[in-house]
Amino acid sequence: MIYNTIMVQLDIDAPPTPRLTFAWDLARRFEADMIAFCAAEPHLSVPGDIDGSASTKDMQIQCADIEERLEALKLQFDSLVQDSNRASWRGMIGDPTKLLAYHGRVADLLVAGADNAGASRLRTVDPGELVLSAGRPVLFPNQRYETLSAENILVLWKDTREARRAVTDAMPFLVGGQEVLVATVEDEDKVRARESVADVVRFLMRHGVKARSKVIDANDRHAPEALLKEAKEISADLTISGGYGHSRLRERIFGGLTRSLLTDHSVNRLMAN
Repeated sequence: MIYNTIMVQLDIDAPPTPRLTFAWDLARRFEADMIAFCAAEPHLSVPGDIDGSASTKDMQIQCADIEERLEALKLQFDSLVQDSNRASWRGMIGDPTKLLAYHGRVADLLVAGADNAGASRLRTVDPGELVLSAGRPVLFPNQRYETLSAENILVLWKDTREARRAVTDAMPFLVGGQEVLVATVEDEDKVRARESVADVVRFLMRHGVKARSKVIDANDRHAPEALLKEAKEISADLTISGGYGHSRLRERIFGGLTRSLLTDHSVNRLMAN
C-alpha cells in the first residue's frame, strides 16, 4: 500500500491554508499528487410565489455566491502550490459529502475536517457519513494542523473487518513509525483478545513495522476513554481505527469509540470502513 494521490477537502466558509498546508506536507512526504476538493450546495427554498420565479432567482444568487467563493479558494490554493504539476483543483456545486466520497475514487487517502460541529451539511462534509461511504481511508487532522510526524502511533484494535482494513490502509504511516502500539480492550474472551493483538503485531513486524501490543482492562462502556487515555500516555500523534456505524431511520448511529474519535480534535485520526 502506497499513497500516490492524496485528496484534501476544504470548507467553503473556512480559511483553506491550514488544511491545505497539512495535506501538501503529506503529499511531498510520500511523493504523492495532491487534489484539493471543495463543494457546497444551495439551500432549496419553498416557493412563495405562484410561478416560483423568486425561489429560482434566490437559487441563482446562491449558486453565484458559491462559485465566487470557490474561485477565491482556488486562488489561495494556486498561491500555495506555486503551479506544481503535482497539485490540482476540483471545485463544484452539490452535496459536499456525497461528492467527496464520489470523487475520492481517484485518491489513496482523503484528508478532511471533523472540527465543524454545528456547520450546515450544505457547506461542509459530515465526517461520519464520509468514513462510512468513501471506501477510502480518511485522515482527520488535529485542531492545530501541525505537521504530522507519525512517530508515535496507536492502533485502536478491534477484531473486525473495519479494523483490518484500517491497518492495511495506514501502512505507509506505520512503516515509518518509531513506536507503534496495538491496543485492544479486554473482553469476556481474554485469551482471544491477547491472541488477536499478538497476531496483528506479527503481521506488522513482517512488514517492517516496529510494533508491540497491549490489552487494556476496561469494559465496553469505558473503552473509548481508556483507549484515548492510552494515546495521550504514549504521546501518540496518530491513531488508527476502523469506523463503525449503521443506518437507522436514515440517521447514522456510531459506536462509542468512533463517536469519541470524531469529536476529539487533539490528535490526528485515520479511520477506515
